[in-house]
Amino acid sequence: MLVIPIALLVIFLILYFQFRSVIGATLIFSGIIVAFSGGFIMLWLYGQPWFMNFAFGDVHLQNLFQVDTINLSVAVWVGFIALFGIATDDGVLISTYIKQLFDKKAPTTVSELRAKILEAGKKRVRPAIMTTATTLIALLPVLTSTGKGSDIMVPMAVPIFGGMFIATLTIFVVPVLYSMWQESLLKNNLSIEKEGNNEK
Repeated sequence: MLVIPIALLVIFLILYFQFRSVIGATLIFSGIIVAFSGGFIMLWLYGQPWFMNFAFGDVHLQNLFQVDTINLSVAVWVGFIALFGIATDDGVLISTYIKQLFDKKAPTTVSELRAKILEAGKKRVRPAIMTTATTLIALLPVLTSTGKGSDIMVPMAVPIFGGMFIATLTIFVVPVLYSMWQESLLKNNLSIEKEGNNEK
């Protein structure tokens, strides 16, 4: 499956050209790792006999969602490729807003930096959750489909659903990593300025 590393490389390059920073692109790219694990967790859950083994009214959820062991097929990997593209959305949304805040007024202290990142996180958490929620809701008809082609569409949708569900963690992961990165840069700049003043 040569197409998977190629897809990951293309996504990374797009992120790099957007943020003009290898570290910045890597921080957002971390969302793909989180989503990737979520996709495999959902595939594992689908193979467990206890998963969704209950009824809601007269509807048995295992039958509704066709819970059964899913092997790693081409359809599953296509689902993962689609997931990789979607998984970076929340990270891009939050990182772009953080960058805009920093461009308006660069923080000069660690506390000021953390306050700006916290502000960005608060203001972008609702759009990020809404984006994820609409994707998950849109996948429900696919996961419950029983018609022609469902044997391909369901294995494709399962990793996307699991990955997007777990990918909501990027709302917390990306700002924390971004804060650590910017704090290290700020501390380095402050130490350089201090050394320069001492030499004078």
